[in-house]
Amino acid sequence: MKSRNKTRLPQKKSAERFAVVIPVYNHTATITEVVRQAMELRYPVFVVDDGSTDDTPQKLKTIPGINVITHQENRGKGAAILSGFIAAAKVAGMAITIDADGQHYPQDARKLVAALPDGVRPIVMGRRMYAAGEHVPWTSRFGREFSNFWVWVSGGPVLSDSQSGMRIYPLPEAMNLEVKARRFQFEVEILVQAKRKGIPVLEVPVRVNYSPAGNRISHFRPFVDFMRNSATFSRLIFTRIFSRR
Repeated sequence: MKSRNKTRLPQKKSAERFAVVIPVYNHTATITEVVRQAMELRYPVFVVDDGSTDDTPQKLKTIPGINVITHQENRGKGAAILSGFIAAAKVAGMAITIDADGQHYPQDARKLVAALPDGVRPIVMGRRMYAAGEHVPWTSRFGREFSNFWVWVSGGPVLSDSQSGMRIYPLPEAMNLEVKARRFQFEVEILVQAKRKGIPVLEVPVRVNYSPAGNRISHFRPFVDFMRNSATFSRLIFTRIFSRR
């Protein structure tokens, strides 16, 4: 699927206050560098440790100047993002989310900030651009196309990378959307719910770094997550057909 969101809105240098939210679960090899680069954005950084069982909690204790929220047990990426939203909303009106696995370049968040239009509070997606010859896991390629199609069928926006974890969310609007998923599916469901509530979703090209196979930690489980994705999209399609919204 090669459709693109072609929405073009006038841009400005936003006067919004921003905070960075980084959900993390067992990313001890990458979390220190991701947080260090995120801190260079000069925004408050909130790291949500979603019940990590490796050395991630110890690594976070060695980084001064960040805010750490801890889940005693793993609740899922969506639950971690929501915990980050609650904390970030006390100091900011926009939350920048960045994955902890090192695939994003945190400095690219500046591109998302620059793309914020005047007078509109959208969700801004970092559309990951693969370099020629770059090693990209088949699960990532398949998952992206699968997700793009079903987000659209569910009544969401037409996107080229609906699974990107680098985003800007308006707060508190994103917190008040009726999103039920609490794991990876949160990130696709919130796009559908945003469209239903009239919140624009924009895409901005960003870089992506995929290490050679075996070096990148992924918690994607093909069968389990396929079933969870299918259940989420089935629910969204059902409500799209039968809801009067």
